Amino acid sequence: MKSLPTESVRCGPLVALAMLLVASNAAARDEPRKATERPVFNQPGEITSVVDAFDDDNPFDLHITLGYQHSWRNAKILRETYIAQGSLSSGGITADTMNVAQYAGSTSRLNTRLDIGLYKDLALYLRMPIILHESSKLSSLDGSGDVQGVVLAGNPGEQLFRLPFDGPSRSGIEYLAVGLDVNFMNQWRDSTKPTWLFGVEGRFSLTEQRRACNPGGGLNQAGNQVDCADPSDVNRNGIAGDVKDGNLDLEGVGFGKRKPGVSRGTYGLEVHTMVSRRIKYVEPYGGFRALAELPMSNSDFGQADYKGSVVKHLPLEGWLTAGMMVVPWEDRERAQRLAFDARVEGSYRSEGLDYSELFDALGSSDAMSLRRPNYAAYRQGTQPSEIDTSSPRVYFTGITDVQAHAKLRVSGSATWQINEYAKFQIGLAYTYIQPHFITMDQPCNTNTNSTVGTAGPCRIASSTETGMHYASTGIPNPNYRPAINQVGRRFKVDDTNVVDLWFNGIVMF
Repeated sequence: MKSLPTESVRCGPLVALAMLLVASNAAARDEPRKATERPVFNQPGEITSVVDAFDDDNPFDLHITLGYQHSWRNAKILRETYIAQGSLSSGGITADTMNVAQYAGSTSRLNTRLDIGLYKDLALYLRMPIILHESSKLSSLDGSGDVQGVVLAGNPGEQLFRLPFDGPSRSGIEYLAVGLDVNFMNQWRDSTKPTWLFGVEGRFSLTEQRRACNPGGGLNQAGNQVDCADPSDVNRNGIAGDVKDGNLDLEGVGFGKRKPGVSRGTYGLEVHTMVSRRIKYVEPYGGFRALAELPMSNSDFGQADYKGSVVKHLPLEGWLTAGMMVVPWEDRERAQRLAFDARVEGSYRSEGLDYSELFDALGSSDAMSLRRPNYAAYRQGTQPSEIDTSSPRVYFTGITDVQAHAKLRVSGSATWQINEYAKFQIGLAYTYIQPHFITMDQPCNTNTNSTVGTAGPCRIASSTETGMHYASTGIPNPNYRPAINQVGRRFKVDDTNVVDLWFNGIVMF
């Protein structure tokens, strides 16, 4: 038997010690799971976690979430004006700084969610937010209530609504969401990769859509208040039509009792994706999500779907998210963990038809400039163009063309997992919304081909030796209401702030 060289004998202990250190460092990095350790921590943080199934000795997972959320929303309502305002007193400049009202809204919501594991890193989930109570109020802003006949003027002699204005109380199911989440990558299955979640969600309105209401805003024939008048109830007396100036010739048609409603009356499709990476005690993450909506067939959004309508679509909204989860303490053997989450979200909401802070006040207005219908089309007549009285009548529902705007949201939450079956979460968020116009429709649709006969007021005239000649610039927009959409009379929201406080309890099977 050969003996080892003297150098090898001397170096052997050093090599063995080096190998031991490398092995111990690798073990410390990988932190292998103990035999008694719960599999619940073999998951990423809350933001990218997906309920599993058929995973090791855990063939089925089910998470049930029940939470309460309260939101407070405050904003200033301003309006454009030509009234002299210091340095803006000349030159035909339009200022958008006339104080109208202070808006204050409050919403309490029950958030329910069910996550069902379908396979490894694949889960189906259902969400159903339930609004327990929603209320809003418009009050005087820096003395605007004393001159509301000016700041809320419609056509001559009209006032669009009155201050203070108390909106209706709303409650019910906001929508039903059905979604699918999948982790394309999972750090806890392959430590060389981050965790990457992708999901898609469909939203469905189940209950009656929102209707513009003014509790105590009118009287019917029996002397009782008509809280939520039908858009075609021009005189707010419970009967369609009945305009004294003869513009309407509808026979009296009674309406059943309408409710304020709580849903948006839309179908929604949301896609979202998020990437996270756990590094010892912290887990930074980032991603985005986007939401698109389509109106339901019986929705008031359909009132805007005419050839002359400039804006027919609902807004598109997208969010960018960046944040970090910090885990200062966890006991894997007892399946206990304390985690803090801080994130920043920025969003952009495009121009589109939407509910606004003035939805109830304007939609329930008794001002004839808003209640009287517009006709959907013009036709060739004895004049170059005249109203086509056989075309549909377009009524104002309170839904308006809202300007594109951005939002910035910061939030923080804490999650305490007491064992492998239950955890609790509490959070707080603040959102700032960029100032934007909420009544900004255009008088003419210039993107539609038209003739002089169908152009109505959307034409230009020129005088020649042979007489007056006209050229079309588009077709009239039947949703245009000069009292609120004309430049110099548009409404705007400013200094909008939203505060959210929530608490969630989650049971895990």
